[in-house]
Amino acid sequence: MISAADVNKLRKMTGAGLMDCKKALTETDGDFDAAIDYLRKKGQKVAEKRADRDATEGVAIALTNPAGTFGIAIRLSSETDFVAKNQEFVAFALSIADTALNNAPADLSALLAHPLDGGLSIGERVTEMVGKIGEKIEVAEYVHLTAPQVIAYIHVGHKIGVLAGFNKASEAVVALGRDVAMQIAAMSPVAIDEDGVPENVKAREMTIGREKAQAEGKPEAMLDKIAEGTLKRWYKDNTLLHQSFVKDGSKTVAQAIASVEKDLHVTGFYRVSIGE
Repeated sequence: MISAADVNKLRKMTGAGLMDCKKALTETDGDFDAAIDYLRKKGQKVAEKRADRDATEGVAIALTNPAGTFGIAIRLSSETDFVAKNQEFVAFALSIADTALNNAPADLSALLAHPLDGGLSIGERVTEMVGKIGEKIEVAEYVHLTAPQVIAYIHVGHKIGVLAGFNKASEAVVALGRDVAMQIAAMSPVAIDEDGVPENVKAREMTIGREKAQAEGKPEAMLDKIAEGTLKRWYKDNTLLHQSFVKDGSKTVAQAIASVEKDLHVTGFYRVSIGE
């Protein structure tokens, strides 16, 4: 049986109506991913950014080295917003981030094994903090990025941390880079451009476009072309370079980058977020 709580949860994730959400969950036996695809195929309003069902409260931190050539981002999670806003908790997250920045561990496991302040490992310090605060705390995510110019951006309240890398370094690139990092924070692109989108995601969007067109009664001979158009629109909304630039909607991000310096391009980015 589909509960009211599940219906409300799907509604928050998609923006679709309550009855549409209930029907989608009923048709898919309560499978949230399948229900989201069901709604999209039926043409309902579905947000591209889905809420992570396992998301918790916490803080996101992004930092770069003084040279701006290396950056890290972490997500330290907690069960409640009350703990996330505690200054001791934020300071603890910053100390972990500083350790990551100064030692560049290869991955999350290496970060957790690294000593903090020359004593216990970060993992052990986290366990101590759990005992002290009385709720679940964990370093849920750790990423790092190297490039000729790396920009770090932390959104207000430590809810989002972004790293953006560029192939050239200059004051102009730094200025642009902050705007691009803010774009990534606000618009949550899934890749730099279509080349970075996994093939299974492309195939999924094509299938959704085709099935929606078919449900609308479009001619069979037109379905593939319509699906290709749907995929191109998806690229515009979900890949960084094709998105409208948040600071100037008359340009794409690609055009904004090209206007700053010749042959400038984004080499990579990461977005670490809380509660999305």
